[in-house]
Amino acid sequence: MAGQFRYTVWDPWMIISQILTLQSVFYVSLGLWIFLFDSMSGSSKSLDQIFKYQELQPTNFSGKLVLAAYVFNALNCSVGLWYVVQRTKLCLDFSCTIYILHLFVCVWYNSALPYTLSWWLINTVCAAVLCVSGEFLCMRTELQSIPVSMGPKTDL
Repeated sequence: MAGQFRYTVWDPWMIISQILTLQSVFYVSLGLWIFLFDSMSGSSKSLDQIFKYQELQPTNFSGKLVLAAYVFNALNCSVGLWYVVQRTKLCLDFSCTIYILHLFVCVWYNSALPYTLSWWLINTVCAAVLCVSGEFLCMRTELQSIPVSMGPKTDL
């Protein structure tokens, strides 16, 4: 394995644990953002705000707060992606996995596929924000760990 930069081993248990960790970070963070925005606005708190696609409507004030919670959640999850995955090449995979599993949970919760355009748009935009910001954080870390010394060698 002399020609590879990093030695990787196929470890399905690690991948499954990373997916479960990031999914937990996704839902805990989203719940905290929604709780914070609902507390500030005086709106009622419900699991429907996380799982019901009818709640993601930009036409009313509470729907706009839920939309904002989704966007801020994508930024929070990018920090979790950076901490848990730590690989730029894997950010797209894990970002899509988070939102595909969220789609499955929403379909199970609603017993129907989401049909509102706003649900599909906000989740697509948030997946892109999560992927790009996670890649940015991971890339900064990966590039930072490469030492480049321009000085002459003194320990000959």
